[in-house]
Amino acid sequence: MKQTKKWWKEAVAYQIYPRSFYDTNGDGIGDIRGIIEKLDYLKDLGVDVVWLSPVYQSPNDDNGYDISDYKAIMSEFGTMKDLDELMEKIHKRGMKLIMDLVINHTSDEHEWFIESRSSKDNLYRDYYIWHPGKKDGSRPNNWESIFNGPAWEWDDKTKEYYMHIFSKKQPDLNWENPEVRQSLYNMINWWLNKGIDGFRIDAITHIKKKPGLPDLPNPLKKKLFRPLMHI
Repeated sequence: MKQTKKWWKEAVAYQIYPRSFYDTNGDGIGDIRGIIEKLDYLKDLGVDVVWLSPVYQSPNDDNGYDISDYKAIMSEFGTMKDLDELMEKIHKRGMKLIMDLVINHTSDEHEWFIESRSSKDNLYRDYYIWHPGKKDGSRPNNWESIFNGPAWEWDDKTKEYYMHIFSKKQPDLNWENPEVRQSLYNMINWWLNKGIDGFRIDAITHIKKKPGLPDLPNPLKKKLFRPLMHI
C-alpha cells in the first residue's frame, strides 16, 4: 500500500516577514491585514502554506524573536481578531497557516522572567538558567553568545548570572524544569486549539545544555566559545 506523505512534507510554503510585506494603514509597517489582502495573490502563486514570522507581543530587540507574551499580538501588526480572520480566510482558500515559535528563550520583559529575577525564592526562578558564578565571582563558563560577548549577564538584584545564548534581553528557558516544558506545551496547545496548523520552531537546537555547564576546551586560550559547540 502506498504511503501518503504528510502535508508538511510536500507542501509549498511561503514565508512572510510581516513588517516588510504589505502596509494597509500607512504607518510604514506591514501588518496582518496586509497579508489578508494578498491571500488571493498567494493562492495564485501555488502556495499551500503561509509561514508567518513572529507577530507575538515583543519589545523587538531581535525582530520579534524575543517574545514577551506568547498569547498576544504586537499592536503594530494588528490584533488577535485580525489574526483569527487571517487564519479563517487562509483555511477558506484551502491553505494552511504555520507560525514561527521561539521556545529556547523569551524576552526579559516576559512575565515569567520578571518574576524569575524578582527573588531567588520566586516560583518562577527555575524557569530560567541562573548561576552564582565561579568562586572568584567570574562568569560560570567561557560560552559565547551568538550575538557576540559572553552568554551570561549579571543580575545585580539577586546577585547571580542568567544565561542568554542570544541577546542579553533573551534569557534562556530552563528546559530541565518540567514546569517550563508543561507551560510551553500548554501555550502550544492553546494556539493549536485556535486553529493554527503548526509551527516552525526557531533555535530548537539550543534547548539542551551540557550538564554541569562546563568550560569548553581552550587550547588556543580564547576568552569565549560559540554556543553551537555546547550541544
